[in-house]
Order: sequence, then structure tokens, then C-alpha cells
Amino acid sequence: MNGTHAPQGWFRKFTYWYSRVLSWLLAISVAILVIPVSLQIFSRYTPLVPTFIWTEEMARFFFIWTIMIGAMVGIREGSHFEVDIWPTLAPRPQAALTLVASVFVLLFALAFLWWGIEFTRFALNRISELAELPLWLIHVAWPIAGATWVLFLGERMWDNVKVLMGSTP
Repeated sequence: MNGTHAPQGWFRKFTYWYSRVLSWLLAISVAILVIPVSLQIFSRYTPLVPTFIWTEEMARFFFIWTIMIGAMVGIREGSHFEVDIWPTLAPRPQAALTLVASVFVLLFALAFLWWGIEFTRFALNRISELAELPLWLIHVAWPIAGATWVLFLGERMWDNVKVLMGSTP
């Protein structure tokens, strides 16, 4: 499901709207990322803008969130972690191949979720050096990404299982 079909059922509606919110957050995070990066560039090459030290740290924070949100959207759309090297297959073999590939992506998602929680726990009482922001705000991107991948992969894997069983998703 690529987001263009009308969702059916509460789970599909939830994942559909969640992916829409993530797409908007991705666009917003890219737009916000432009601000500290532009300040960095202009401050290097013109005396009109003072040199801000915090812009490097903020750019890094927004860049990480942009990457993680982009990966979440990519999993939902089926465009992340996939390489098409196979010829066009019939629906059942394609579903089986996609299901096997999804299992490996699911392992990565579970690793992000499990160790992301530990990563966030490690940062709970720490702050960033320059902007003095709580570091858990950046570290929490990993477990959120892992949980979202599990959610979206579950939906895609269920669709592939239904194809293998002979019904349409």
C-alpha cells in the first residue's frame, strides 16, 4: 500500500494517517534544517552574519531526525532497503521474496528498537555541549524509528502473507 489507496480497517487507517504525519514532519524537518546550515554558510563567507556555534549542533540534530523520519516513510512506501535485481515475478513468488527480505529488515528494526531504548536511556540525564538540549531528544529517534518500522513492516508482511495464501490484500 503506497498511501494512495483508501485505507480500510482501523489499523490501516492508523498507519495511513501516521505515514501522512511523518511525510509532513519530513518536509518540515528538511525546511528547518536549511536554517542552521544556511547560517553556518553565510557566517563563514560574509561579515553580515555573526558566527553562531550552536548552528552546527542544531544542524546535526535535525539531520539525524530527517534521516530517521525519511527511513520511516521509506519503509511505509516500500522504497527503503530494497534493491530490484530480480525480473518481474508472478504475485506469489514476488510476495514470498518480499516476505523474506522483510524478515531481514524486521531484524534491523528490532535491533533499532531494542538498542535504541538503551541508547536513549544512556542519554536521559545528559545535555548537549553547545545548545544544552537534553540528549534523549536526539537519541529517542532510534527506538521510534525501530517501532515505526515494525509497525509498517507488519502491515506489508501481512499483505504478502495474504497473497501467498491466495487472497488479495
